[in-house]
Amino acid sequence: MAMATSPHSLLLQNPNRPLLKNPISPTTRLNTLHLPAKPISIKWAATAAQTQDQRPLTNTPAQSQDRVFNFAAGPATLPENVLLKAQSELYNWRGSGMSVMEMSHRGKEFLSIIQKAEADLRTLLNIPSEYAVLFLQGGATTQFAAIPLNVVKPEDPVDYLVTGSWGDKAFKEAQKFCKPKVIWSGKSEKYTRIPAFEGLEQSPDAKYLHICANETIHGVEFKDYPTPKNGILIADMSSNFCSKPVDVSKFGIIYAGAQKNVGPSGVTIVIVRKDLIGNAQEITPIMLDYKIHAENNSLYNTPPCYCIYMCGLVFEDLLEQGGLVEVEKKNEKKAKILYDAIDESNGFYRCPVEKSVRSLMNVPFTLEKPELEADFVKEAAKEKMIQLKGHRSVGGMRASIYNAMPLAGVENLVAFMKDFQTRHA
Repeated sequence: MAMATSPHSLLLQNPNRPLLKNPISPTTRLNTLHLPAKPISIKWAATAAQTQDQRPLTNTPAQSQDRVFNFAAGPATLPENVLLKAQSELYNWRGSGMSVMEMSHRGKEFLSIIQKAEADLRTLLNIPSEYAVLFLQGGATTQFAAIPLNVVKPEDPVDYLVTGSWGDKAFKEAQKFCKPKVIWSGKSEKYTRIPAFEGLEQSPDAKYLHICANETIHGVEFKDYPTPKNGILIADMSSNFCSKPVDVSKFGIIYAGAQKNVGPSGVTIVIVRKDLIGNAQEITPIMLDYKIHAENNSLYNTPPCYCIYMCGLVFEDLLEQGGLVEVEKKNEKKAKILYDAIDESNGFYRCPVEKSVRSLMNVPFTLEKPELEADFVKEAAKEKMIQLKGHRSVGGMRASIYNAMPLAGVENLVAFMKDFQTRHA
């Protein structure tokens, strides 16, 4: 039966209770939304109902004409093929008769979703079996408190290497629960570099060393990672999570908000070595206790089910692309095009970050004439390129070019930048 006339159509029209004053026919609406003729299927680990069509996620249309290039730092752009896939399953997931948003988080349908999402993430990052994967809520910011509460005691010393605003926020939150020390800060240099690791004066008894692997606001990214003299390495990877391969075994904990590279806002992923679980301070709220969530497979309470489902679709898509080695190559290509345009502009544009640690994800830049910034943002928006204004604490411009930003988006931005310079230099 054709999708437009199926009782399980994506946008079922009920003649008794129309959703719109002027309802559009299902066929017209599907054509307008550029949906494929049939819902695209994805392979799942469970025995949930399967659709006939087994085309991979990557076999979907290129960027639609009615879509903008969204350079927002987060929530950020998602792969268009993933959005279309989710759209096709929104009303009736896999013939279950309900949306993912309506499922019991303990039912077999959602269990298949979360289990496959975890399995695909483990494959992508080659996560060892001695690590637990938790799907939590509260954003990475909640982990600023959860980490010291779970890993150390109130009098324990810990080290923080602060390369941007988020590292600084994490340090300040940890002050409530342990004895953190900033062993290096780039604040006086406006967070434009990362220090040489061999020169770091780490605390001899530190239980962990905390870093922010990619600073979203300032555009500084670790290309390699320091080795703690004592304790474990902990990394906030929110804005470069799943953008490149990572040796998980180097870390005690990796945590990331999903809304940059792997999903919508609402879910936070924590990868934690299992021997670090079960030692929480007595004051730890139950919802911040890793042991509770690990024992319950992230299902102690109702998790952000739809966000986890979306992450699962993104993981599937990253695997279809060839995994994180191939994803990193694409990200390097996009970043090079943009940084080259900045560096070759004869000073009209300038990136303040030291070249060796420039982020592949977040590209901050200023204009030689700051008074032109408002015009730059306005004119770019007319060309369907949005969210280019820099963070309010930094100013200038910022182009976030996460995994889902297509090469065409960066190429369009560079073409616009060159044209803008020609007109205003």
